[in-house]
Amino acid sequence: MEERKSSHIGLFIGTLIVLIMIMGIFMLAESAFIVSSSGVLSGLLPGFNHADSDKVAVIYVEGELVTDNVPDGSGYASSNSIVEELRSEERDDSIKAIVLRINSPGGTPVAAEEIYSQVNKTREVKPVVVSMGDMATSAAYYISSPSTKIVANPDTFTGSIGVIWTFENKSGQYEQEGVEHYVAKSGTYKDVGSDWRGLNDSEKEYVNSIVNEAYGRFVDAVAAGRHMDRAKVQQLSDGRVYTGKEAMDLGLVDQIGGMYDAIDLAARLGGISGDPNIVFVNQQSIYDILLGSKTSGNTTATMQLPAAGTAGNYQPYNSPYGRIYT
Repeated sequence: MEERKSSHIGLFIGTLIVLIMIMGIFMLAESAFIVSSSGVLSGLLPGFNHADSDKVAVIYVEGELVTDNVPDGSGYASSNSIVEELRSEERDDSIKAIVLRINSPGGTPVAAEEIYSQVNKTREVKPVVVSMGDMATSAAYYISSPSTKIVANPDTFTGSIGVIWTFENKSGQYEQEGVEHYVAKSGTYKDVGSDWRGLNDSEKEYVNSIVNEAYGRFVDAVAAGRHMDRAKVQQLSDGRVYTGKEAMDLGLVDQIGGMYDAIDLAARLGGISGDPNIVFVNQQSIYDILLGSKTSGNTTATMQLPAAGTAGNYQPYNSPYGRIYT
């Protein structure tokens, strides 16, 4: 009995050692990739990278846009991280151009404004080209609009220029369940949007004014970024999505193509002759693949104000377009 127990323990320890060794190999492989792609070896070993000064950096923007830092692969993209990456590549003299690879359904106005502002600043230093994947709608189009050029696939979903703020009224449900609320509040509007009651006419006017204010900034941002007449942008800003082909015809996109078309364009705009050295700044890592930390979300979102009573926590919104598959 003791021999069998020892055998099982030995097998477990042996398996654990093998797994640790495999993870160590992957860690070494990824470290080597990061070091080589970041150009560190070029400084240590002159001539290691023949195109050290001819780099195009690719920054991925994947998931719903929020302001705070969130774990990679959680289905959200943090404006803090994206702005930091843009600033870092802007300061790196070996990076001649930047590609933002966007696959996002939208997010919060504040997250969009933060990234939009940084794209504007970085574009003044070096070209910033947007490559749209499956979707770059609403807030994701907001951050695309100030870029040097926008490249989309013909079937990319983009546009959806607009703002939405949703409220729930569960008063009927609470009444049926016998739930009562006593609300002590310091001001008339302090409990606006609470789900134990609906909005009155004054409150509807109030929340609509906030939505329209954010919407106005969105339209202004697109008009400025795309060098379009504001009235024309407003005509296109009824919330509908456009395919990449439609968006190009309407002036919202510059070119039809994939990510490597965007990289080639960025290289030309950055004055790179020949094939550029591509640096994937925040690409999915080997650890993410092995541990399955990346999640594939199908939620279609929009540029949305935080739900009332959530203390700033972003609540994803399923748009009328629902979950889209092809």
